[in-house]
Amino acid sequence: MRAKARTPEVASELRIVLGHLVRRLREQAEGADLTRSQTAVLLRLERNGPSTATALARAEGVRPQSMAKIVDALQEARLVGGSPDPKDGRKTVLSLTGAAREQFRTGRLAKQDWLSGAIDATLTAAEVDQLAAATRLLKRLANTPDP
Repeated sequence: MRAKARTPEVASELRIVLGHLVRRLREQAEGADLTRSQTAVLLRLERNGPSTATALARAEGVRPQSMAKIVDALQEARLVGGSPDPKDGRKTVLSLTGAAREQFRTGRLAKQDWLSGAIDATLTAAEVDQLAAATRLLKRLANTPDP
């Protein structure tokens, strides 16, 4: 079978396998009681820095009322804090709390530890080399630059 003819089959299998791996990684982190929307807002604040609820709603493609509920839950969980916008005191600028930053750090470490252990326990040295090569290919597919 020609390589190009296998592309749909490989793409389907890759999507399924990556989905399983992502779920396994999520299981390793604390804070699994957050909804996907709440997690998306936390990740956006971590990645892009402080923001207003209106800007977050626009970026996440949700109504401002829905974002208000998400933000309220995150503030109640002490993962997000707010302060007056220096440019417009009527608005509130939201940012991650120290607790949220610590949760990200420990969650990432737990995921990294689990994945490292799974690789060590499951793969041979030659397979680890193959995985490293495959990771470079996945980076290219995702348009992710090397560190």
